[in-house]
Amino acid sequence: MSEAIRRRAVVRGQVQGVFFRDTCRRLAQEAGVAGSVRNEPNGTVLAVFEGDPRAVRRMVDWCRSGPPSAHVDGVDVTDEQPTGESGFSVR
Repeated sequence: MSEAIRRRAVVRGQVQGVFFRDTCRRLAQEAGVAGSVRNEPNGTVLAVFEGDPRAVRRMVDWCRSGPPSAHVDGVDVTDEQPTGESGFSVR
């Protein structure tokens, strides 16, 4: 397995109230990716993914479309240092 990576994704658009967080949690758990996802007061969704580089990239790519009811205008991605996080939570 490759060394873990960590990415922070800020998702803009119609992304709250469309099951974005719950779908993200389910997919991240299935992929074995750690981290969290939460709604922000400004209407964006903030997701943090940590784990296998390929799985993390797939999660970031998924954020670019989101669940069927979402309309994603853009995703800002930032690299971060892995923290050894485990599990995935909705905050």
